[in-house]
Amino acid sequence: MPKKPIRKTVAGLARGGVAVAGGLVTAAAAGIAYSRLAIDHEVPLPEALDAERREFRLAEAGMISAYVGEGSTGQPLVLIHSVNAAASAMEMKPLFEMYRQKRPVYALDLPGYGFSDRQARTYTPEFFSNALGHFLNQVVGQPADVIALSLSSEFLARTARRAPEQFRSLTMISPSGLTDRSRGRATEQAGQRGASNSLYGLLANPLWAQALYDLIASRMSLRFYLGKSFVGEIPDELVEYGYATSHQPGAMNVPLYFLSGQLFTQDALQELYLDLSVPTLILYDQDFYVSFDLLPELLNKNELVKAVRIAPTLGLPHWEQADETKAALEAFWTEIS
Repeated sequence: MPKKPIRKTVAGLARGGVAVAGGLVTAAAAGIAYSRLAIDHEVPLPEALDAERREFRLAEAGMISAYVGEGSTGQPLVLIHSVNAAASAMEMKPLFEMYRQKRPVYALDLPGYGFSDRQARTYTPEFFSNALGHFLNQVVGQPADVIALSLSSEFLARTARRAPEQFRSLTMISPSGLTDRSRGRATEQAGQRGASNSLYGLLANPLWAQALYDLIASRMSLRFYLGKSFVGEIPDELVEYGYATSHQPGAMNVPLYFLSGQLFTQDALQELYLDLSVPTLILYDQDFYVSFDLLPELLNKNELVKAVRIAPTLGLPHWEQADETKAALEAFWTEIS
């Protein structure tokens, strides 16, 4: 069979490459246009919890929204949701409902989420840690039991190292920062490799940032990512509220920092966890987004840190194993009383 001339083959490949590139550019342009013209970025936002919601103005962070329970006596309980594309106080709903009548309970919307300020500003671990410290000092005003979910555990550990007197205890649910450095997900690896500034610049390009975020925050995407955190059925309320809260002005500001890895602390074990001086409980099992390779080292080196495995769960034990989560919390609080 005669061979095709090399020149014609190369020309054919070149034409094919141009066609593919043109198709990608056309698809990207269509996505950007769809984001700007067809997607509502001011969806009505209901309150995440059926409770009184108060607003507090804090130094640096601006206005912070928090849901407040009916309990008025006892040790304050402060609930801090995770950081992701569509986070909110709703993530902590089972714990809020569990304790709202029994003790003072606060469930915050972190800066950049829910009803809190969503300013276009530089977001860093120090910013979130300082904001939480101001809330504990100015609003709570006495040592609290604080529960943090996922990446927020790093923020609270930073706060606890700086101001341990603001804490009676710290509970970290499926915390980040305990994954072996060679195994972290892309968001963690970006920070560790020093690539986060470049990645943020790419993600936050004004030409496509909103369209990219809209893709990540679609109902289909939210259900896909939540599916990685549930053994059983995904609660529809998490998907629907996630969609609503991610379709607000400024909703993409914090998630772009998160996706670029800028909100993770390099070597969190050494920098944050090993020297914690407040009683600390870690609740964990399996988690698609983080792992716990370094947990044995932490437990061995810091006697104030305890861990309870709640199985089978995938990062949200308070949603899927509420009774076991409550038992672990109350045993821990009884032990430190």
